[in-house]
Amino acid sequence: MMTRRLRLGMVQIYTGPGKGKTTAAFGQALRALGRGLRVCIVQFLKGGRRSGEVEGAERLGDDLTIARFGTDREARGGIWWGESFADEDREQAQAGLDYAARAIASGEHDVVILDEINCAVDAGLIVPTQVLDLIETKPEHVELILTGRGAPKALIDRADLVTEMTEIKHPFQRGIAARRGIEF
Repeated sequence: MMTRRLRLGMVQIYTGPGKGKTTAAFGQALRALGRGLRVCIVQFLKGGRRSGEVEGAERLGDDLTIARFGTDREARGGIWWGESFADEDREQAQAGLDYAARAIASGEHDVVILDEINCAVDAGLIVPTQVLDLIETKPEHVELILTGRGAPKALIDRADLVTEMTEIKHPFQRGIAARRGIEF
């Protein structure tokens, strides 16, 4: 398939405490792939259990690249905010950032999604200025999407589009565990 290029790539952020940030970004990836664009998804803090989005997306062909950086803490029960992070977590976050920088600079991808990068910044594993530097170096045709709760003000101020997911009601509040194919 011949790759098309965006004339103007922007910066999008999906943040907030509600469900759906990663799913929205994967939906954007699906839309882009459907229009002949090339997509790279870099996942931060997700080295354990593979989500349904990843399982499904890997079936979509060569115009999609997915790279995951994180420890297996998600498989051991997930990341809970306020917990301390190990050196391995910091190393994985920095490796993901390096990979993302290469993917963005290569110009090979039209859409680059940095899934949960806001959480990595919020946890102190990545410094906000590192992400701002990525934004400033992206080629004009690259759409950059940042997901995760806790997006810092500096990134929100720089973004072209910011959507905040707000939880109003969730089955977890009734003690219902995550369901395969729906929440993961």
